[in-house]
Amino acid sequence: MLETLSRHWWAVALRGVAAILFGVLALVWPGITVFALVIVFGAYALADGVFTLAAAFGNRDGDRRRGNRAWLFARGIAGILAGIIAFAWPGITALALLWVIALWAMVTGVLDIVAAFQLRKEMRREWLLALSGALSVLFGVLLVVWPAAGVLALIALIGVAAIAFGITLLMLGLRLRRERRHDPAATGHHHRPATT
Repeated sequence: MLETLSRHWWAVALRGVAAILFGVLALVWPGITVFALVIVFGAYALADGVFTLAAAFGNRDGDRRRGNRAWLFARGIAGILAGIIAFAWPGITALALLWVIALWAMVTGVLDIVAAFQLRKEMRREWLLALSGALSVLFGVLLVVWPAAGVLALIALIGVAAIAFGITLLMLGLRLRRERRHDPAATGHHHRPATT
């Protein structure tokens, strides 16, 4: 798994940049309408899903165990589905949008946490992935338990959470880039012998 992520560190970093842009847009666009937020979120979710699938498809031979890439496929598909729902349902209400974002955040967050546990023996700072997953899950839970908050409060929460999530992913992407440069095992040139 580390080999797949380190080889496609740019996809992780771009996911972080997309999240930061989404969060900044939500915060600095005063009076953003639900329709505009749906479009912005849809674009972000699609970008996140595409970048994740790019990492999953890009290294078919490097990671020989299918489980190493299964979480990337699942995460990418979750993002693309969330984006399609947002674009296919432009008249979505604020409450329905909240549920779509919350469900997407919790599903992808859990997948990131699971992946972090799988990476703990391969990477020294896998906690960045676990942290991004925890932030995503926490964000989803807050949206579910705080549905009565005003639209402006929810938009602010979405913006701040997206920026925090994006910064964490960007840091992880840069860390993976360093791992690839300094750890020959992460580049795919050397494989660890199989153990029984």
